[in-house]
Amino acid sequence: MAAPRFKRILLKVGGESMVGDREYGIDPQAALEVANQIKSIYVKGVQIAVVIGGGNIFRGLAGSKNGIDRATADYMGMLATVMNALALQDALEKVGVPTRVQSALQMPAVAESFVRRRAMRHMEKGRVVILAAGTGVPYVTTDTGASLHALELHCDVMMKATKVNGIYDQDPNKNKDARRFKTLTFKDAISMPGVEVMDTAALAMCSENDLAVMVFKLFEGNNLSQAVDGQDIGTYVSNQVTTQFAE
Repeated sequence: MAAPRFKRILLKVGGESMVGDREYGIDPQAALEVANQIKSIYVKGVQIAVVIGGGNIFRGLAGSKNGIDRATADYMGMLATVMNALALQDALEKVGVPTRVQSALQMPAVAESFVRRRAMRHMEKGRVVILAAGTGVPYVTTDTGASLHALELHCDVMMKATKVNGIYDQDPNKNKDARRFKTLTFKDAISMPGVEVMDTAALAMCSENDLAVMVFKLFEGNNLSQAVDGQDIGTYVSNQVTTQFAE
C-alpha cells in the first residue's frame, strides 16, 4: 500500500452528515457511515483530528437571527457539537477505531478538556481525536475553529467534507452551468464573487499560515481515502497553486 500524501489531517464534517433520512437530530446509521469513512483512512496510518458541526441540532447564527442573544445562541451551538462528537465517538469505537473527545468547554463527565499537547499525543498513539465546542468562545464559526485547531496541531491539510464535490464558481444546485475548480488560490477564494468555501476569517488564517484546504464530497465512494492519497478529488485551495477549473 502506497503511503498517503497527507500524514496528519484535520477533517471538518458538517453536522448534517449525522442526520441520515431524518429531518434533524442524529441517525445512528448515518453516524456509522461517517465512522466507516474515517476508518478507511485510519487503517492507512493517517493521524486524524475531527471537527464536527452542530447544524443538525442547533445553529448559533440562526438562533441569534430568531431573537436569541448571539453569545447565548453560539454557546447552544457549541453544546450541539458536543452531542455530535459523542455520537461519532460511539460510532467510531463500534467499528474498532479508538477515539477521544476533547471539548473547548469544560465538561469532564463526558469529554476531556482540550489540551493541545494531549491531543497531539493521542494522535501519535493512533487515536482519532474529535474536537468539540469550537473554540469555547462565541462569535466564532466552526470553520474558524477547525482552521485554528488544524494549525495548532500541525496538520498537513484541513479537509472539509461537504454535500458537493468541491468548490464552484456559482451555486451548482441553482445553476447547471456552474464549473468546479480543480485548484484555487486563497486570494481568489476570498475575493471571487459567487465562490463559497468557508468564512473569510478561516480562509485568511489558512492563507497567512500556508495551511492548504481540500473541499470534497464525503458520501461518494471512497472520496476521503482518495483525498488523503492526493488524488484529484474536489478542490484544493492553497497559496502554492494557480486557479484552474476541472476538466
